[in-house]
Amino acid sequence: MKKVIVLIFISLASLGFSQIGGVNSYRFLDIPMTARAAALGGSSMSIWGDDVNLIYSNPALLNSTMSKQVSLNYSNFVGDLNFGYAAYAHHLKKYGNVGGGIQFFDYGKFVGYDEFGQQTNNFKASDYCINLNYAKPFEDSSFNVGVALKTIISQYDIYSSFANAIDFGITYHSKKNLVVSLLAKNVGFVWKQYSNTQSQNQTLPQNVQLGLSYKVAKAPFKVFMVYDQLLKWNLKYISSIDTAGNSNPFNASETPVDSTKFKKFANRFGNRSDNFMRHITFGTEILLTKNFNLRLAYNYRRQREMTLPERRGANGLSFGFGLKVKRFGFSYSFTKMAFPGNSSIFSVSATI
Repeated sequence: MKKVIVLIFISLASLGFSQIGGVNSYRFLDIPMTARAAALGGSSMSIWGDDVNLIYSNPALLNSTMSKQVSLNYSNFVGDLNFGYAAYAHHLKKYGNVGGGIQFFDYGKFVGYDEFGQQTNNFKASDYCINLNYAKPFEDSSFNVGVALKTIISQYDIYSSFANAIDFGITYHSKKNLVVSLLAKNVGFVWKQYSNTQSQNQTLPQNVQLGLSYKVAKAPFKVFMVYDQLLKWNLKYISSIDTAGNSNPFNASETPVDSTKFKKFANRFGNRSDNFMRHITFGTEILLTKNFNLRLAYNYRRQREMTLPERRGANGLSFGFGLKVKRFGFSYSFTKMAFPGNSSIFSVSATI
């Protein structure tokens, strides 16, 4: 079984190289649509627990404690944009754990115009993803393996697209409160393009992530870190029309211009450390009581990409909380995206 898993990850890794910044389709798959994932900087892929919302970030987190739990997440994003996610999980005694979810992103209503500037019909635009999840622990082991089969549907006016993808993850959770997860996301194929006349084929936003979390002994908090885009080193934005690959509209000063060896070394070291940090999201969950916790995280890449030259702000920060009352749960998250755009997500769950 372990050899099969290794072979699967090798094959996924060979497909996992993808460009960053405006090249892939279905980018709504990168948006954290659960309150817990958003509060933790965008992903909860290395957090072990009984919250069914965790399977949104990593199917290998699906376990028996989530059985018969249903959740609903919703966000009124910006303007007419809104998105949501719903999930359910069930434990099968002899066969493992199954779950299902559906997510949507609604872009609102648009007024159509023809090439002569004359108003035509109004139309809508939206994306959908239906997820089927399965996970099973190794016998007498702390390893859990999970897979999610995704059916992706996109509809923009008369243009539609259809794709299938899988997420495959493996999670180790020890009795000493250590959790380590490895995840390959959105590996699949686009079966139907928006248009037969497209000059470039659509691609999925593939990603490989490595994450870990640790509950500090005798302390009321756990810390976590996620390394995003494991197979892609350079996460700085490169313009698709810049064939030389030198443009960087977010911070022009990052291009080395100094002539001395020391300054060249300093710039090179600074650029490498900056690029490394763009992969990292870290934070904590503070367990105030058994049924109430606070969440706080920092996403460095988001901060760099959303910073304005004249206004730095608190971009990249996110926080939230989770509350349980008997069979019911409620979560909230606030994410500082950019000035003045922010995101709030509300989540409710229940064991039925």
